[in-house]
Amino acid sequence: MGRLRGVLVRPWVIGALTVAVAVGGFGSYWFQPWKLWQEKTVDEALPGTASPLRPSAGEPSAATPSTPASAGPVTLASGGLISHEHATSGTVKLVRLTDGSHIVRVENLDTSNGPDLRVWLTDAPVKRGTAGWHVFDDGNYISLGKLKGNKGNQNYTVPAGVDPSRYTSVSVWCDRFDVSFGAAELTRG
Repeated sequence: MGRLRGVLVRPWVIGALTVAVAVGGFGSYWFQPWKLWQEKTVDEALPGTASPLRPSAGEPSAATPSTPASAGPVTLASGGLISHEHATSGTVKLVRLTDGSHIVRVENLDTSNGPDLRVWLTDAPVKRGTAGWHVFDDGNYISLGKLKGNKGNQNYTVPAGVDPSRYTSVSVWCDRFDVSFGAAELTRG
């Protein structure tokens, strides 16, 4: 009887171990827990704000007094990030560049890293607390791409043909779990 029991237990143990390894592998892929300890800082300059090159001593300047100066980028709307699923801070700006295109600029971002984080331009209202965690995919939104880093200053291009005035907020969105890490209401000004 003992020998028969050993034979029955052994396949059960092997099956249980196989299931545990499969569940552990899938869980690691899905949740990517190591990202909680990984940080990535990105520090991009605002496009169009680079100083023009100055001529070397003795070289004439290419600019003439009649050449108008470029107006530079214009901030159309801005707002401060509030925390949702994870502690998140920084500011967000909707900026029109000198060529007429638009970007969303995230400055001084500080949030947790996570799986499949995106920057969304949305028409959803920003709500504090857990009430705001899931609202951003309820209405219209445009994904501006993967979050480049969980810290720093970053630029995200608004696709041509998108009217940015139709959108009122920006979310750092976790596409994997359909939850906002943090969001900012865009105040026009």
